[in-house]
Amino acid sequence: MRLRNSNLSRDECLSRYFPGYQPLAHSATAGLSGGSTIIERQGHRIVLRKHHDPSAPNFYFLRQYRALSALPASLAPAPLGYFPGWMAVEFLEGAIPPTLPDAHATAALLYHLHQQKNFGWRVSLLPLLERYWQFSSPRRRTLRWLRALKRLRRLGEPQPLRLAPLHMDVHTGNIIDTSAGLRLIDWEYAADGDIALELAAVWTETAQQQAALITAYARVAHLDEDVLARQVKKWQPWTQMLMTTWYEYRWQQTGDQQFIALADAGWRQFSHKG
Repeated sequence: MRLRNSNLSRDECLSRYFPGYQPLAHSATAGLSGGSTIIERQGHRIVLRKHHDPSAPNFYFLRQYRALSALPASLAPAPLGYFPGWMAVEFLEGAIPPTLPDAHATAALLYHLHQQKNFGWRVSLLPLLERYWQFSSPRRRTLRWLRALKRLRRLGEPQPLRLAPLHMDVHTGNIIDTSAGLRLIDWEYAADGDIALELAAVWTETAQQQAALITAYARVAHLDEDVLARQVKKWQPWTQMLMTTWYEYRWQQTGDQQFIALADAGWRQFSHKG
């Protein structure tokens, strides 16, 4: 179901397409990007996702719906409808793990995704980085930030080791441990790209945890571990910049102090790495 119209409020969407459903108390948002509400009627639950980024074109949100439509139930929730400013997706019963699943389980989940048919659109980090610069607070646009952005522009994005569909936002808050196995939610940034970029973007707690993930992935994907590790290392300045400037971007949008704290921590990592 796809309709073209001006965006609806949540209550308008509920009354028009989900009569009898009510938002669950304290159900709003999982993850830092937010924009999700769980609705329920007679024990049946659905997740409503909002197009929450006013600076992003509507087709970005539609791509998320198309990605979900292309993915098997063994990876992602099923999409249930696309409405003006909203989409409805299946509610997955399960727990959000307190930490990233072990390296073998995470590698198997990502490899399963990377074996799927390409979505049909590529991830391109430089336009994202430039948009985050443009729409962040002018007071926060430092010379250090500009130099880092120009350096990445000169370098250019690494050539892919292996092209595949990517999730691009893998962290504990976007993994559901269901009775049928691990599933990924929040496909906002899904696109085709380098498998090494996906591994570089996984939110691991330590360098040792990331190294273990690379080892496990190389084994399941039948790749040379050293080659894969070198490719992941090429992407790390890009993913570090992407996460740090995304926090800046979200702080400007929301005023939420957690984002500025995370951005400051990200810039400190840049300083430590020279």
